[in-house]
Amino acid sequence: MLPVLDKFEWAITRVLLVMMAGVVLLATVELGWILGKDVLTPPLFLLEIEELLELFGQFLLVLIGIELLHSMKVYVECREIHLEAVLAVAVIAVARKIVIVDPKELPEGALLGIAAVMLALTLGYYLVRRTHRENGGSDRESK
Repeated sequence: MLPVLDKFEWAITRVLLVMMAGVVLLATVELGWILGKDVLTPPLFLLEIEELLELFGQFLLVLIGIELLHSMKVYVECREIHLEAVLAVAVIAVARKIVIVDPKELPEGALLGIAAVMLALTLGYYLVRRTHRENGGSDRESK
């Protein structure tokens, strides 16, 4: 029974890897489309704050996809989930939220909550990286 489950897991992880690569490609194409559209609409080569925030959010979304793709690749190769990569994705996701959110639309205290989450994730990332260095591990798996 275990060999069948291993083959099933192998197939599913590869399908997910290909699908994630497709999503990252589509997000990158959409980013290029949005950038081209925003730059080529009058006034040419000038972007408003809303357009910049949308572009930054889309850039960070592509980075999240790349980090997830890398995490999945490491899982396929090593069959381990690397906490450092998961924390990096979470930090980028919260940073994206900070960039695209309008503070006036948030309920009272939400910014403090976002700040606390970001602080906790950053501290966790720092501790994991420090532990890897102290134990002689590499800072990051080679790509």
